[in-house]
Amino acid sequence: MFRSVFVLTLLLASEDYLALRQQVAQLGTLTKPPATHDAEADGNLRALFFDALPYRGKPTRVFAWYGAPAGRSSKLPAVVLVHGGGGTAYKEWVKKWNEHGFAAISIAVEGQTDTKDDKAWHRHAWAGPARDNIYNDSAEPIADQWIYHAVADTVLANSLLRSFPEVDAQKVGLMGISWGGVIAATAMGIDTRFAFVIPTYGCGDLADTPNQYGAALHDNTLYRVVWNPLVWLPHATMPALWFSWPDDVHFPLTSQRASYNAAPGPHMVAILPGMKHGHPAGWNPPDSYAFAESVVRDGEPWLKQISPYEFSSTKPITAAILFTTTDATSTVPSKWTQTPATFTQSGPHIRMTAAIPEGTNAWFIDLQSGNLTASSDLVLQR
Repeated sequence: MFRSVFVLTLLLASEDYLALRQQVAQLGTLTKPPATHDAEADGNLRALFFDALPYRGKPTRVFAWYGAPAGRSSKLPAVVLVHGGGGTAYKEWVKKWNEHGFAAISIAVEGQTDTKDDKAWHRHAWAGPARDNIYNDSAEPIADQWIYHAVADTVLANSLLRSFPEVDAQKVGLMGISWGGVIAATAMGIDTRFAFVIPTYGCGDLADTPNQYGAALHDNTLYRVVWNPLVWLPHATMPALWFSWPDDVHFPLTSQRASYNAAPGPHMVAILPGMKHGHPAGWNPPDSYAFAESVVRDGEPWLKQISPYEFSSTKPITAAILFTTTDATSTVPSKWTQTPATFTQSGPHIRMTAAIPEGTNAWFIDLQSGNLTASSDLVLQR
């Protein structure tokens, strides 16, 4: 263990990797709004392309759907939406956020539109790189790698939203689902203008997970010292909601835990039993919208954890459930045991009482406020 930490420290300090990280950090300076090109309209929504970074010497554009609630007299909060694997720029997702009072732009980060045949989304004439499995393009120059362009597209979408006259530039957030969550977890430490971020499923710290990510990334030094979101999260001071479910086999709760522990900004965790993994599964629950609403209204999340058993909440808590596992690794547990927990609430202060069963390896508490769920940080008993 000590040797691996020593080797990683040397790699982080090496000139080559420092130069690559500085190149990635420069993506945060893409603050000029990109030029846009209208594509089509659908009621209050409009499809557009915006100019992005060149790829192998050729100009690129990003396809997106944008929409804003009608009839608002004041400036709107807004959100950038980034899809996951197999996804695209979804106008349904934009509509969801519009219904909650937010302007929203949903972007396609693999050079695709939202037109599909039997096999795949159509790629447009100005496409940049598509994702090559799990960082399989790591041997390419850094500016030709898909994740570099995906993060750049996300920063440019932020700059574009902030330029719209109906948008409050200080209240633009970011939500990503699955691979979009990985992008969000990376971008939030590079573009610190975001008012809030909601990484859904996706996170950092994936090189040692016992799944397809660990198999692909275990020996990928570039991921470990440049693209792992944990490299960038120490710069992320905005509020974040880390949103997932207990049995996600792609992004373990331990990797999520390492990610939120790396970011100094205030965070909430929401772990929804039975949520499943997917785009509608990520955008349908009310939790992401309630979190964003509390941040743009109050400047902070509606729930704050004070200690493993203490919380402060602006909402009444209606139930609490203890989740425990005896799984040996606590990475992708085959089963979580649920036990009702007792609590008292006095004003905003909440005090939990929960007996942790013998042999427990990891646990967390879900607090419910009506149809909303907020969770404690994951605790590892090892």
